[in-house]
Amino acid sequence: MKHFFQILFFVFGLIFSFDVTAKTDAVNIFAESRDVPKRLIIHENGKGYSLSDFKGEFVVAVFWSKTCGPCLKELADLNTFYKNALPQGIRLILISPKSEWKSAIEQRLFLKKLKAPDIEFYTDKKGKLAADFGIFSTPHTVLIDENAQEIGRIRGTAKWADKRVLNYIKSLKKNP
Repeated sequence: MKHFFQILFFVFGLIFSFDVTAKTDAVNIFAESRDVPKRLIIHENGKGYSLSDFKGEFVVAVFWSKTCGPCLKELADLNTFYKNALPQGIRLILISPKSEWKSAIEQRLFLKKLKAPDIEFYTDKKGKLAADFGIFSTPHTVLIDENAQEIGRIRGTAKWADKRVLNYIKSLKKNP
């Protein structure tokens, strides 16, 4: 009987562990778009940008941390998404706390090691942009339309390499 319950517990664990990242409650598309904060983020080239500087582009901004296990796990899939999304007019950017990095070179090498060598990245000085958005845990994705307006968010991880995720993000664009 003891083994029966162990097997039952194991089976339930397997069933409920699949597709945890695909829960629809993790995606929140707003009824009305919102202005994005004006705070600057720093590109790997050292230049500062505001998210409103991306006006005219659909932006998927992923807030992440190098100390966040789920963030690290999804980097390779994010790189796949990046390569597939860019030709579709969707720009993916990574934003991490500046305090985690000694230099842009260190961050680029870190991303390369985790199979995400292509994604452009920015740092958030003192985590101020994340705080302006009310983001206090990672990963957290902000969806920004072509008018530089926030239209929604994805809390937690996603299956970024899955074509259905790309198709869903494409469906959110005003100008496909």
